[in-house]
Amino acid sequence: MIPMQSMLIAPPVWVDTPDALLDLVKTIQSDPILAVDTESNSLYAYQEQVCLIQISTPSTDYLIDPLALDDLTPLAPLFANPRQQKIFHAAEYDLICLKRDYGFQFANLFDTMIAARILGETQVGLGSLLGSSFSINLDKRYQRANWGKRPLPPAMLDYARMDTHYLFQLKDLLAEELEVRALLDLAREDFALVCDVEPSSQAPNGNSCWKVAGNARLNPQETAILQSLCSYRDQQARSLDLPHFKVLSNEALVEISRAAPHSIEELRQIRGLSERLINRYAEGLLKAIAVGENNPPPARPYRAKPDNNTLKRLAALHTWRKNVGQSLHIESDVVLPRNFMESIAMQNPTSLGELKQLMDSIPWRFQQYGEAIFQVLHTQE
Repeated sequence: MIPMQSMLIAPPVWVDTPDALLDLVKTIQSDPILAVDTESNSLYAYQEQVCLIQISTPSTDYLIDPLALDDLTPLAPLFANPRQQKIFHAAEYDLICLKRDYGFQFANLFDTMIAARILGETQVGLGSLLGSSFSINLDKRYQRANWGKRPLPPAMLDYARMDTHYLFQLKDLLAEELEVRALLDLAREDFALVCDVEPSSQAPNGNSCWKVAGNARLNPQETAILQSLCSYRDQQARSLDLPHFKVLSNEALVEISRAAPHSIEELRQIRGLSERLINRYAEGLLKAIAVGENNPPPARPYRAKPDNNTLKRLAALHTWRKNVGQSLHIESDVVLPRNFMESIAMQNPTSLGELKQLMDSIPWRFQQYGEAIFQVLHTQE
């Protein structure tokens, strides 16, 4: 069922040709503010990709079909324009996908989820915020749908456009409250940090056994089998264009590694292996097990452990951050993001000037908390 409020809104504009994309850019390039969202197919493909880009102005919702367009570079100037604000909700994932697939860069962003967290909201999903602020009920049934299929049914198109349609109202409400509480500069600081997020350089799925939950329960030989099974699963996932979990679950791989079955009958005893999976993968699994049994255990990735003094500083900063967050009724990572906390603990600045350099990209926090952070560090000496 389509939400009642969507029945009162003009239909979205579908953009799936180069000419339509150019017309869109010409139409909205002078708008001072846009709302943006994306939909991807991460639950349905080996290599996820952006399958839909939603852009709204206060008067019109546009749905851009990247699967029908070979060139999306006309959008690049819009996203990079520092004079044109882009509203997202939970922007980090969208920006990672858009940068990975198209190389876009971003400036002048407003993230309504970040803003809500800074204001101490505990329910920061878009549906929760719109419901509590405007009594708008978003239909979220297509949140895990396959956005790579075509044609998209009208109900999915309606769902997609609603993710940007109301962001203007929500942004205005949150920005006003941020300004009243003198937190707008903090929000801008975090919006700028999100603009700088970059996609991972690692393969999207990978085949390392060390990423499989439960590997710590295995002995060295079982770990070698697990690595061989992971490589086999990755090959199958790639050939079938499926994410790993839709081929074989991590739990099944761990159970197979522990049992090391040598026949189809023994495979049938493995928890999490259906008859369908056995019929499809039994031969490959048995071969992978044999390979693993003859391979040396894989080397565990080396990760340097911080020294005791660093751990003490990190614990002290963690406690300080938690206490400040509780006093302000906000999450502790809003006070000081974890990556900055860890860097400060590792570097152990010996002066406020050095600390200021480490906090160069979060100047609001340095101004508010710099002296307190420095004091916490040096009470550990």
